[in-house]
Parts: sequence; C-alpha cells; structure tokens
Amino acid sequence: MAADRSVFILLTNTGTLFTKVIQSYTKAPYNHASISFNRELSELYSFGRKHPNNPLNGGFVREDIRTGTFSKYPDTTCVIYELQVSEREVEKMKRVLQIFIRRDRKYFYNILGVIGITVKEPVEFSNAYFCSQFVAEILHRSGIKIWNKLPALVTPDDFRQSDRLRLIYEGKLSDYAPRN
Repeated sequence: MAADRSVFILLTNTGTLFTKVIQSYTKAPYNHASISFNRELSELYSFGRKHPNNPLNGGFVREDIRTGTFSKYPDTTCVIYELQVSEREVEKMKRVLQIFIRRDRKYFYNILGVIGITVKEPVEFSNAYFCSQFVAEILHRSGIKIWNKLPALVTPDDFRQSDRLRLIYEGKLSDYAPRN
C-alpha cells in the first residue's frame, strides 16, 4: 500500500470589498480557498486576482502567502487544513493541476458560478472556475470524494465543515510558521 501524504487547503479572508460582499451573503468567516502540496504553502494554487491591484482580472493563479495579493492585505485571516491522501492521489492531483498550469492564460474567473451558488444552481464552463470550485475540481478529478455535490456548488465553508480535513492553523496568515 502506498504511503499516506498530505495536501493543504488554505481558506482566507482578506477583507476586500469583494470578500465583504460574499461574506454578507454566506455569513462564513472565510471566502477564498487555495490548495497546496506542502505545509509551507510555497506551492499554492487557486482562482482569484491575477494582479493584486485589479479585482476585475481574475483566473488561475499561483499564489504566494508572502507576496502578491496576500501582501497587499497584511491583516488577512486564515485557517489551514490538512487532508490525508495517498501517494497515488497526490500524483493524480498534480497531473490535473498540470493541465491548469499549461493552459493558465485560457482560464477565467467564474463570477456567474459564484452567483449560481446563491440559487443552488451550478454554473459551469470548461475554462472558468471560482476558487472553491477549482480546489473541489482538483480533488474530484483525482477520485477524492468529500461531498455529495458538484464542484460548482462547493463553497469555502464546505471545506471548513468537512470532517475529512484536520485543522492545523488558524490566525493571521502573516503569522503562519509551518511546523513539521
């Protein structure tokens, strides 16, 4: 049997206007989701702002917890969850991720999908995702079933509510120091 590995789900609240609008509807403390393959979060992926100063230009992004959008919002709060997976599942996730990396300029932010969640109706496009949909899609395409719903209906708070994920940190993102 393959050795167990971990992936990490980062949920954040930057306090931006967009986050506040979403939060007024969801009442959830965190409204952005990202996925990482290491505890240091140095390899972090999501769908969000391509440029920190332009909230209207969104798509597939490689994020950095010390630079980019997160550095523009130093009071960003977060939770980090660990998900135990097999080596084979990690390999599958990385293969799926490579599709996004190779075609990164072809992807857009799925704002209609965010609206679809409010009416519990999935809005899916082959080249557009919102943050939690993307993370859920990576897991789903890799055979990891956490919810009984389509990735297009998964919210950041669904990660927080899952008993498959283990909380490893909660606080200011800028204070996060990974422990092995």
